[in-house]
Amino acid sequence: MSNKEKDPFVRMHVGGIMLDPYSNVPIVLLKDEADKYTIPIWIGLVEASAIAIQLEKIAISRPLTHDLLKNIIGLLGAAVERIEVTDLRDNTFFAMIHLIVGDRRMEVDSRPSDAIALALRTESPIFVHQRVIEKSKKVDSKTQAEFSQDNKEKWSELLEKLDASDFGKYKM
Repeated sequence: MSNKEKDPFVRMHVGGIMLDPYSNVPIVLLKDEADKYTIPIWIGLVEASAIAIQLEKIAISRPLTHDLLKNIIGLLGAAVERIEVTDLRDNTFFAMIHLIVGDRRMEVDSRPSDAIALALRTESPIFVHQRVIEKSKKVDSKTQAEFSQDNKEKWSELLEKLDASDFGKYKM
């Protein structure tokens, strides 16, 4: 059995967030450790903001949804072991959050954007199944480099314009 068959998952990290240059929809970029693969996942603005806030280490006075989830998991004596992006079907990504509760392991179905936002907050590893890598749209490093500075400026602008009301009725 080859290594690929033993562990079909590739460890990745968040390489950044960019805006789709055609639709202005946020994309989270997952990159492997060897910088061989870059997987783009189109996500919602609220989830992108939650990820960007964590990546930029922006302090907020009140917990957002992913902070709340992290706090609840901790108070229950559980821990996030890892998250996995497990499948890509009909342009929809699927993910699982792996929890450890005492001597029990649990898996929770999740959208990748929520799982990634939680993984960043809990400093948990992110893995992507090999079949997802094979099925996903590839982003070459040249394309990514062309948009990275523009997108950093666009994201800074978007984050600066965010108002507490963008996250619901509770003030930050």
